[in-house]
Amino acid sequence: MSLTDLATEVAAFVAQNGTNATPCETGVPDLVAFCSTSTTTFEKTLYEPVVCLVLGGRKKARLGAQEIEYGAGDTAIVSHAVPVTAGVTVATPDAPYTALVVRIDLAMLRSLFNEIGDQALAPPPASPFEVAKPDAALVDAVSRLFRLSHDPLEARSLAPLVLREIHFRLLRASNGGMLRQLLRQESPASRVSRAIVEIRERFAEQITIPELASTAGMSQSAFHEHFKTLTSTTPLQYQKELRLLEARRLLTTGAKSVATAAFDVGYESPTQFSREYTRKFGVTPSEDKANALAQGTLTRA
Repeated sequence: MSLTDLATEVAAFVAQNGTNATPCETGVPDLVAFCSTSTTTFEKTLYEPVVCLVLGGRKKARLGAQEIEYGAGDTAIVSHAVPVTAGVTVATPDAPYTALVVRIDLAMLRSLFNEIGDQALAPPPASPFEVAKPDAALVDAVSRLFRLSHDPLEARSLAPLVLREIHFRLLRASNGGMLRQLLRQESPASRVSRAIVEIRERFAEQITIPELASTAGMSQSAFHEHFKTLTSTTPLQYQKELRLLEARRLLTTGAKSVATAAFDVGYESPTQFSREYTRKFGVTPSEDKANALAQGTLTRA
């Protein structure tokens, strides 16, 4: 199946089962389809570890000072949960931006890594967000995974096998260098990953750099340096990003008041929360909540 044919199938699937410019669950474990018939505004979000196969259109993401563009025929591999600003830059109703996104299972990667052995894999270089042209085998595997969405029984029985194949091919991909670093137990990528898990589990709490450095098994200076290299931000700024993104979710998809959302994500001062929220998203929390209500994504309590 060509990328063009697959893009047409994905667009039709999203039109029937999801919402334009919104991730659409496929019914296949860890596989999401996406279609946007127009360009989008650049939104601040958190990219989880995924591989994204772009079938049509183009997208741009900003990770710190780095700008990453990718389009039809590219794969983007994200190895760590990283805060980005991203938007669709090329898309029309006749030629939409379409993509298939597979969530990366680190436990499955580790199992494969242990079987393959370090020496069988190409060495880094690496970045936590890398784009490259995939080989035909990876494209074929992702295509087959998507086709399983047409048959729930096949999806239940065969998806685990195809997902394992995809993870195997990611380990050998030219842009899979950071995944390979991540799986080396004492590598900086692996150590920082442990700290990221700690921050995400405790993002509403007060966490100190010494605590996080201890979790990573590094000195404070080394931890700070490696964390910023990987995520393009500092540990405390990363925590703030998580707090603000979660607060926005609470405000725009639920019935939380601004003050309640602020306290729920760890802010002690609603005034400080409002100031930092406005700086990050360009609107006040109250305005964001009102906009969501006006667009129908939020119902009145």
